[in-house]
Amino acid sequence: MRPPTGRPADAGCRAAGLQGRHRRRRHLTTIPDPPSATRPDLVVRDFQPDATALDTRWCGDITYIPTEEGWLYLATVIDIASRRVIGWATADHLGTELVSDALKAACHQRRPTGPVIFHSDRGCQYTSQQFALLAAEFGVRLSVGRTGQCWDNALAETFFATIKRELLGTTAWPSRAAVHTAIFEYIESWFNLRRLNSSLGYRSPAEYETALAA
Repeated sequence: MRPPTGRPADAGCRAAGLQGRHRRRRHLTTIPDPPSATRPDLVVRDFQPDATALDTRWCGDITYIPTEEGWLYLATVIDIASRRVIGWATADHLGTELVSDALKAACHQRRPTGPVIFHSDRGCQYTSQQFALLAAEFGVRLSVGRTGQCWDNALAETFFATIKRELLGTTAWPSRAAVHTAIFEYIESWFNLRRLNSSLGYRSPAEYETALAA
């Protein structure tokens, strides 16, 4: 329907200094690498907490945060058994170094004594030879879900939905450094230590792991 002046509606809005709201265009982080070696799915959507399986199955993913300086990318590593974020990294790029730094952080913090499975999507960072060599160096076996199936990596997706809802929001942050600091405080001081998780019996990941140790 046209406004009474006969001008198109968008022209009328422009004349009045009004602008419609548009959904922010989705930023692609999962870029498949077709020539890469095919890896199996060793998790098969089993993301249930497991009191006997700390540091045996990890999962991770990449998300993005808008800032006034440009995009900041966040890569995570989560222990499936306890929901704890055991490794993470940020960068202004989507290179393999981003996910490598997150996996290194997890391995250095946890120092697993047995075999570990790391599950991810089929993004080219995770299926690259560089990442495979790093995983082999730490004794980590790689697992991937199917292309385009978010439920195949549901736990990692759920964490990103939580941190975006509780911290990151939908507006651009003033700088990448500000986001990095906020993410550090959220993960290390809140999510891992104090945020209650219904799947853990309404305990935080740290409380859950402490109970298992006891």
